[in-house]
Amino acid sequence: MKEEIIIAGFGGQGVLSMGKILAYSAIMQDLEVTWMPSYGPEMRGGTANVCVIISDRKISSPIITKYDTAIILNQQSLDKFENNVKPGGTLIYDPSGITRAPERKDISIYSIDAIEVAAEIGNSKVYNMAVLGAYLKTRPEILMENVVKGLEKSIPSRYGDLIQKNREAIKKGMERVRTVSGDK
Repeated sequence: MKEEIIIAGFGGQGVLSMGKILAYSAIMQDLEVTWMPSYGPEMRGGTANVCVIISDRKISSPIITKYDTAIILNQQSLDKFENNVKPGGTLIYDPSGITRAPERKDISIYSIDAIEVAAEIGNSKVYNMAVLGAYLKTRPEILMENVVKGLEKSIPSRYGDLIQKNREAIKKGMERVRTVSGDK
């Protein structure tokens, strides 16, 4: 098993945190992991992405240019990374940040309205966990018990009350993800 993932959007959307939680979750499952962030100097509003590789074998390089899965949170990232998803791969996106829907026919495309989920929970900080829930539903390699461990490892203890809200967002993301095309 080897999964090469890019998570891309604007700074402030929790792109790097989502990648870190996914990476920690895979580590808790005794998998090999790389986590390579890329972002501009802006604190919020600039572009940000993170590449995560999860494998049951040693990973030779953290550098990837073609992805098994792309998690896209804005139009700029869709324009940049849609064509880099491997044929047969997966693209997950939040339509609230997209003006032109994905157009590929050779990949599975899923949509999650993560802003709506975060609004229902009453905390915008769980937006990225709704998206992570969509990923976990469509690519179920990581067990939920390990995601909880990853959350606990990633979230500082002073924000411990967020763990339950994040778990709720993940669950709702898993329930609300919908197939747009090419369901595997």
